[in-house]
Amino acid sequence: MNETGSDINEPVKEKFSVFKFIMRLIYGAMIGLGAVLPGISGGVLCVVFGIYKPIMELLSHPIKAIKKYASLLIPTVIGIAAGFLGIAKLLGFLLERYEAPSMCVFIGLIAGMLPSLFREAGLKGRSKGSYISMGVAFLIVLGILLGIKAVSITIPLNFGSYIFCGFCLALSIIAPGMSFSTLLMPLGLYQPFVAGIGDFDFGIILPAAIGAILTIILLAKLVTMLMDKHYSIVFHAIIGIVIAATVIIIPFSSFTLSFTSAAINVICLIIGIVAALLLDKFNSRVEKPE
Repeated sequence: MNETGSDINEPVKEKFSVFKFIMRLIYGAMIGLGAVLPGISGGVLCVVFGIYKPIMELLSHPIKAIKKYASLLIPTVIGIAAGFLGIAKLLGFLLERYEAPSMCVFIGLIAGMLPSLFREAGLKGRSKGSYISMGVAFLIVLGILLGIKAVSITIPLNFGSYIFCGFCLALSIIAPGMSFSTLLMPLGLYQPFVAGIGDFDFGIILPAAIGAILTIILLAKLVTMLMDKHYSIVFHAIIGIVIAATVIIIPFSSFTLSFTSAAINVICLIIGIVAALLLDKFNSRVEKPE
């Protein structure tokens, strides 16, 4: 992986570059978008952009990480906030008016990112255990999500449910591949949560922030340790989770409504795939933090 493996106390020195600053703002905005878009994980985008470890160090050791990665983290975090808050209201509108085409674009983005994700997973080698973990994670997550859809579980909208939303949101950053939208949609929590963020409803934002902060405190160091000690196995399991979560959100029924509906969905899928592949190609030319 291209992320730094140096000690947390060792500052990363680099000359200020307007281009790098702008690119990190863009990367942050896309991570923020990925955190809220259905089926996409902000953590996956952190990995794709080569900044997962700095972000995890920020969550685990905020003061030390800021001293070490200030030039990287400041524009990235600003971008994350802007991307997350800026897309929420628009996303609610698109999902309400054009649900199937919007979902197909998101699915295409995920599919287009899988090659780079698989490439990242193999940076420290692969073993039989890596492929087994990917298959097992796929089957377990697919089974859980299919079970949730089959039972049609719904949760009342209250303070506690929005704490749960914050937990899922933080988990999607800490554990790449864990898309919070995939967990919330079957429970009927996703659209009201996104709408509340877009409307700056602090009755929703406050409990979600509490849930996110508690999750970061409890899980960030554990996930970092697992990634350090069992990188290949954990990362391949993440890929299995990503694939399972993506399969669940495919709007199969919309493909059978009419030829026009199916054609629009296919075009949207292609747009998402091409956009992701172009982004990966561009990203490979941009310097990662060392």
